[in-house]
Amino acid sequence: MPTTPAKKTIRIAELFAGVGGFRVGFERANDAIGNDVFKTVWADQWEPGTEKKQFAWRCYESHFGEGSCVNEDINIVLDQARAGERSIPDFDLLVGGFPCQDYSVAKTLSQAAGINGKKGVLWWDIYGMLELKKPKYVLLENVDRLLKSPASQRGRDFAIILSCLYQLGYSVEWHVINAADYGMPQKRRRTYIFAELKARKWDLEHHLLHDGVLASAFPIEAEGKASTFSISDDPHEVSETFGLGKETSPFLLDGVMQKGQVLTCKGVSVYDGDKRTLGDVLIPDDRVPPEYFVSEKDLPRWEYLKGSKSEERVTKTGHRWHYAEGSMAFPDLPENPARTIVTGEGGRTPSRFKHIIKCEDGRYRRLVPDELDQIQCFPKGWTDTGMTVGQRAFCMGNALVTEIPERVGIELAKRL
Repeated sequence: MPTTPAKKTIRIAELFAGVGGFRVGFERANDAIGNDVFKTVWADQWEPGTEKKQFAWRCYESHFGEGSCVNEDINIVLDQARAGERSIPDFDLLVGGFPCQDYSVAKTLSQAAGINGKKGVLWWDIYGMLELKKPKYVLLENVDRLLKSPASQRGRDFAIILSCLYQLGYSVEWHVINAADYGMPQKRRRTYIFAELKARKWDLEHHLLHDGVLASAFPIEAEGKASTFSISDDPHEVSETFGLGKETSPFLLDGVMQKGQVLTCKGVSVYDGDKRTLGDVLIPDDRVPPEYFVSEKDLPRWEYLKGSKSEERVTKTGHRWHYAEGSMAFPDLPENPARTIVTGEGGRTPSRFKHIIKCEDGRYRRLVPDELDQIQCFPKGWTDTGMTVGQRAFCMGNALVTEIPERVGIELAKRL
């Protein structure tokens, strides 16, 4: 239902924009509330490599207009902005999905207050943008393993992120959200981080379970006991010491942090609305191009890859070892949500991780790109902008479920 129209405009900057998932979500939030609250004023998308690799950026601009997205390495863009060689407009909300990497840091050479991260690790570009522009809000997306990496210091990488945000004056909430738990047509677990600069004082437990933006948009109940601990506002100290000697990460699925005080719990989704499935996005079989149907020759390979295994294998050097893995659904059932889309979903080669469905006439087929778009809650045909089938699948494997920022936007607009 539409909410009371908000009067304030939230200007958005989008990093690692891909094909515009955050922007699609927030523009849909505008439609839901009946007011243009959210306006994207700047975006950057760059895939390292040649012009041929910039297909996601071209898709973004095909939908939002020429000049809507910068196609340059964000690290270089930020260096130029700091040097006064280019300008980035002011904005209120920074959004972006970034890869889970090793975020370890070191003191600057002068041992000053600043920190240096590993070159090419994209978290530090987010940090640099926050330091430069100081927006009121932040919404970030990452894989769920972020909360427990690396294996040598469980939880250290996420602790560094929290430490950086604390240092800059942000209060933080995070949820691991499985899109299917809230009615979306894909089982996709991702960590979502929402932060607010100079937030009012929080009741941590109430904010975690009831009052937070994420808790309101994606309600949870706590399962088991919550835990509390503190984090330093010195990312270098956190990098050197956090998680040493621990077998498990102290970060659970959901949590909040304010002024270094952390409260975290294992949340269970609370949702009783409509639930969409893979079948809701499938196109009629008679509209599927012939190349998406699996040949009788390839079908046994698909069945083998999807099945359970317990077998001896031999490496090229002659080393023998035992390999075991469990079975996966074969075929994928239309009455269930889709499994997580991966970047390699395109192409005819049989795969354990690609989707395969059984048609009414008994044949089997792969998913077409229009179906992949809709599994991520993009409009049908969103990536049909001159890309190859493999490129379209790659973009959707890297994208987010657009309904998640949409629901965050609706909740944020209520608070203005």
